[in-house]
Amino acid sequence: MAADNDWKKRLGVVYSTGDNFEYEKGDDQEKNTLPPGKQKLIISLDKKQRRGKTVSLITGFKGTEDDLVDLSKILKKKCGTGGSAKDGEIIIQGDFRNRLKDLLEKDGYSIKVR
Repeated sequence: MAADNDWKKRLGVVYSTGDNFEYEKGDDQEKNTLPPGKQKLIISLDKKQRRGKTVSLITGFKGTEDDLVDLSKILKKKCGTGGSAKDGEIIIQGDFRNRLKDLLEKDGYSIKVR
């Protein structure tokens, strides 16, 4: 079997009549991260589907997944707690809305607290 004829590259292609068809995904381009001054983040308190545990949820981040993870690491370290970052959201364990607001505003982010 030739290395060029890998079936995993063709997932999502139903049918092609071309002999040398190359499937190109449109979402290969990675988003650029907006500077902090143009970011509009929302900090809210959330308990849904968390077994009654309270978390501070930061949404509205526009940028790459790596930058989101880096920002979450900084915030978790400054708050002294755990959390996670995925799908454009940062989850910080506990109610740290005021501290997060101060930290993010100091870095130049536009913040709305709910």
